[in-house]
Amino acid sequence: MIKIANAPCSWGVLEFDLEGETYSYSRVLDEIKDTGYEGTEFGDWGFMPTEPDRLRDELQKRGLELVGAFVPVFFADPREHRKGRDLALKTARLLHAAAGEAPLIILADDNCKDPVRTRHAGRITQEMQLSQEQWHYFTEGVMSTAKAVREETGLQCVFHHHCGGFIETPAEVEYLMEQTDPELLGLCLDTGHFLFGGGDPVQAFKTYRSRIRHIHFKDCDLRVREQAAREEWDYFQAVRQGIFCPLGEGGVDFPGIVDEIRRSGYRGWIVVEQDVLPGMGAPKLYARKNREYLRQFDL
Repeated sequence: MIKIANAPCSWGVLEFDLEGETYSYSRVLDEIKDTGYEGTEFGDWGFMPTEPDRLRDELQKRGLELVGAFVPVFFADPREHRKGRDLALKTARLLHAAAGEAPLIILADDNCKDPVRTRHAGRITQEMQLSQEQWHYFTEGVMSTAKAVREETGLQCVFHHHCGGFIETPAEVEYLMEQTDPELLGLCLDTGHFLFGGGDPVQAFKTYRSRIRHIHFKDCDLRVREQAAREEWDYFQAVRQGIFCPLGEGGVDFPGIVDEIRRSGYRGWIVVEQDVLPGMGAPKLYARKNREYLRQFDL
C-alpha cells in the first residue's frame, strides 16, 4: 500500500537562509496530521527536535511516520564534501535512532549556491553545466557520502534533482544515474522539479523505475514557467510567483504517473510538496487541497 506524506517545505521551511515568517515544528506537524497525511520528512537540521526520544515522541503522539530527511551538499566543490558527509551522517544517526532503518537520506546539490544556475533555473544551457572535472568531484562526493551513511547506519540514500542546482535537466539526471552505483544510490523523483527542468515526469518514472525509491508529488504551472523564462526570473522569483501550484492545476500528468506507479508495484512513500517561501500563501489550506486531490486516485 502506498502511503502519503507531506514535508516542512510546504510550510516555507526551506534550506535557504530567507527572510519571512517561519512556523514552529509543532504547528507544522499538527497541520500535516490535521490535513490527512501519514508521514513527514524531517526538514532542515534543527527545525525538529534533534534528540531521538523527543523526536520519536512528537511523531508518535500525532501518529506520523518519519520518512526521510533532505540533506543538501555542495558536491561540485571537494572542499565541501567532509562537511556535507558529516551533516548526512549526523542526520542519519538521528533518524535511525528515532525511526529505525525505514527513513531515507535524500541527498541533493546545495541548491542556489551557484548564482548562474540560480538565475537561469528552468532554462539551463550546455555552458552552464558542470565540467568533467566538476562531475568527477560531484559523483565522488555523492558516492562517498552514500557509502558512509549505509555502512554506519544502514539507511539508504536517494538523490533529489532540483532546479537552481547542478542536477536539474533530464540530461544531468541521466548522467548522474549512469555515473553512480545503484546499490548505494537511488533516485527521488520530484515531478514538479523535473517538469520545471524541462523533462516529462511520466517518462522519467518509466526510465528510472529501478532506481526510484522515493517520490515527491509537486506540480508546476507552465504559464509561470513561460513567464519566468520570458522575464528572466531567478529561482526564488519563480517560486514567489507560484510556479509550484496546487496539485492538478499545473502541467504534471498525475493520472498518467499514478497509473505507472500502480502498474510498477512501487511501495515507497509519495511525499506531497508545494514549495513556498517563508510567510507565503496558506500552507494548511494548500495541504488539505492537495490531499483531497489525490483521493480521486484512491491514494
